[in-house]
Amino acid sequence: LLFAVTIHEYAHGRVALALGDPTAKNAGRLTLNPITHIDPIGAICLIFFNFGWAKPVPVNMRYFKDIRRDTVLMALAGPASNIAAAFMTGLFLRYYLLPSPVYQRLLIYMLFMNIGLGLFNLLPIPPLDGSHVLENVLPPSAAYRFHQIRGYAPFLLIGILMLDNFMGLNIIGRLLISPILKIAHLFGGDNFYRLIGYM
Repeated sequence: LLFAVTIHEYAHGRVALALGDPTAKNAGRLTLNPITHIDPIGAICLIFFNFGWAKPVPVNMRYFKDIRRDTVLMALAGPASNIAAAFMTGLFLRYYLLPSPVYQRLLIYMLFMNIGLGLFNLLPIPPLDGSHVLENVLPPSAAYRFHQIRGYAPFLLIGILMLDNFMGLNIIGRLLISPILKIAHLFGGDNFYRLIGYM
């Protein structure tokens, strides 16, 4: 998971830099060192509640030439990096590049984590990346109304995650498990299903 969130945040910063925003670079966040991206509270929540978050890279949208377009590109960079990492992981599974059962279990875990993190962040709930995408593709009047809920929407997300964890409702899991499995099979081939049956 630490690897997945590190490349996720790095991708945000790298694309922001390509679009003209040096904020993440100037803050020393344009790095693949996972320690730089750890959020202490997010890490504690991950340990005790099975969900957590990384420290978002700083972004200053005033550097963007086209704020709406470039914000969408920057927001999509994180999930896209996780899907790309999952694709590369899937190749190792598909072609038995690491035949050891220990490595195969690790690869399956990495595959699930990257696909799961990528899809989870595409949900249009603030502060997830999908909310930035939605806000910037909506008509201005609808985008303004959507922006007004940003202040309390994160509490909705935390509430859903806590209900999932403590009451076993598994709302997010039921929403994402089917696409996660389909994408994992697409990337890992039939060997993916064989291995999860083996595990």
